[in-house]
Amino acid sequence: MPTGRLEAFSDGVIAVIITIMVLELKAPEETEWRALHPMLPTLMAYVLSFVFLGIYWNNHHHLLHVTQRISGGVMWANLHLLFWLSLVPFVTAWMGEHEEAAVPAAAYGGVLLMCGLAFTILVRAILGAPGGNPVLKAAVGRDVKGWMSLVLYSAGILFTLVDHRISYLLYVAVALMWLIPDRRIEHEIDDGKAGAR
Repeated sequence: MPTGRLEAFSDGVIAVIITIMVLELKAPEETEWRALHPMLPTLMAYVLSFVFLGIYWNNHHHLLHVTQRISGGVMWANLHLLFWLSLVPFVTAWMGEHEEAAVPAAAYGGVLLMCGLAFTILVRAILGAPGGNPVLKAAVGRDVKGWMSLVLYSAGILFTLVDHRISYLLYVAVALMWLIPDRRIEHEIDDGKAGAR
């Protein structure tokens, strides 16, 4: 089946996740700038999670742009990704409210790790679908950036046992690594167009 419905559904779910996350932010009762100071950890957690959701939305868009048809396995792999993404507001709120605690930081990293694994599974499901996907296969290659993300998430979870602030730095490092849009798929499309001329 074509990908349009899957992409529209996924876009809607990610939009709802972002909406839920922003609704968790409570406005301070005071009207001075200093009233925002106690909220800084919550705001920082929100910004980091918003960036991660934006990265997943962007990469998901590129992924489906080069996918012509999907199978039932791809649909389930996509739902698996959306499930883990839907937990981001929960762990974001927990971590933001308890910025000095290790367990919420570990849970946040655990959800990010599962999101990364779920995206990897989705890519593999698309590659394994009937007919394959040569453009995606060439673009993904060894997926060093994807595997490095999983390693950094895992390290972040483990570092909560030592100092959860190091975990935060590792999560930010992954976000920075992906903040510049991944151009591998675009390059493959452009190379294909150039070769067709």
